Amino acid sequence: MLSWKPVPADAAVVAPDERLSWPRTIGIGAQHVVAMFGATFLVPVLTGFPPSTTLLFSGIGTIAFLLITGNRLPSYLGSSFAVIAPVIAAVGSHGTGSALGGLVVLGVVLIAIGAVVSLVGTHWIDVILPPVVTGAIVALIGFNLAPAAKANFEKGPVVGLVTLVLLVAILAFFRGLIGRLAIFLAVVIGYLLALAMGDVDTAAISSAAWIGLPDFATPTFHLSVLPLFLPAVIALVAENIGHVKSVAQMTGRDLDPITGRALMADGLATVFAGAGGGSATTTYAENIGVMAATRVYSTAAYWIAAAVAVVLSLCPKVGAVISAIPPGVLGGATVVLYGLVGILGVRIWLTNHVDFSRPVNQMTAAIPLIIGIADFTWRIGDLTFTGISLGSIAALGVYHGMRLLTAARDAAGRGASE
Repeated sequence: MLSWKPVPADAAVVAPDERLSWPRTIGIGAQHVVAMFGATFLVPVLTGFPPSTTLLFSGIGTIAFLLITGNRLPSYLGSSFAVIAPVIAAVGSHGTGSALGGLVVLGVVLIAIGAVVSLVGTHWIDVILPPVVTGAIVALIGFNLAPAAKANFEKGPVVGLVTLVLLVAILAFFRGLIGRLAIFLAVVIGYLLALAMGDVDTAAISSAAWIGLPDFATPTFHLSVLPLFLPAVIALVAENIGHVKSVAQMTGRDLDPITGRALMADGLATVFAGAGGGSATTTYAENIGVMAATRVYSTAAYWIAAAVAVVLSLCPKVGAVISAIPPGVLGGATVVLYGLVGILGVRIWLTNHVDFSRPVNQMTAAIPLIIGIADFTWRIGDLTFTGISLGSIAALGVYHGMRLLTAARDAAGRGASE
């Protein structure tokens, strides 16, 4: 399984089971690490998790993903933005351990969904979670985080604004790999500006060792926080299925049969991360961008990327540098990133041609978005349902409830006419 057919350097396309020379493959793998780095390290910084631990499980998760998918599906598993809100809420109520327990349960649910998909396909997901529902839930997950972006931005508005403007400018001006690295480059420049302004605490960086193991943590399980994490399952399912379809389209190969494996692999990677102190994982659009730009789809490059991530995680100095990113820089970056998570939901609507002239679609989108953005909260005993949970429940309830009522009306109308 771990063998690739060598192809010449001028090959127009490098398939998943092919590779360039090892020096070139190592270079491509390093590009994938850089591409995912900007978004992956922001998640632990924003949630308070150790960056080195998250990076370690990101690399381990990628290796597990490649093995479970039979080395046929090129992908890097970075940190998922879908879990930021539930993690922050869980940490605030029951501590870091409860958030890790939520991630473990999230991974187990994703594994179960992947197993069902492997047996019966994805049609049942389309029935239960049609695009209008999936889009609404993914959108509200992103927009629910708007207050968090504002809070960070206001702690350093100057560097936040510079970071935000640079990110947009790089995306607009540069194409190819540099454009794909807009998040990473904007954060680095914002970081350096904050350093020059004296807004970075370098004490932890100076005292950190060059070589050492990451900090690990143990999950705990609290029933009250589990509802916070279930909506993130929908986002991870959508991201993984979208990744499989994107790679299949780019490579011209039928990858539908391994969709279930991809879901199970991501679920297992998330279980590993939650069990050790890292964050939930997901496939990354940034790495899709690198493949599209280079036309190199070799899974060998992803093995290199995973190995580089693991090596970097064993350098506490790197983790300390990441942890010292000032809030203002994070605020500038997350104004874009959280917004993009929301826009991903809108993109699901557009891609699937959701008809918003239909009342059922209007209500399915409108009600959950207001609930999610306003962050409605409802407590029932020890259970706490936040805006994301309630919005997700509303999306499912409104869509299927209105469809059932419409079907009952039509059946009654037919009965009366007879």
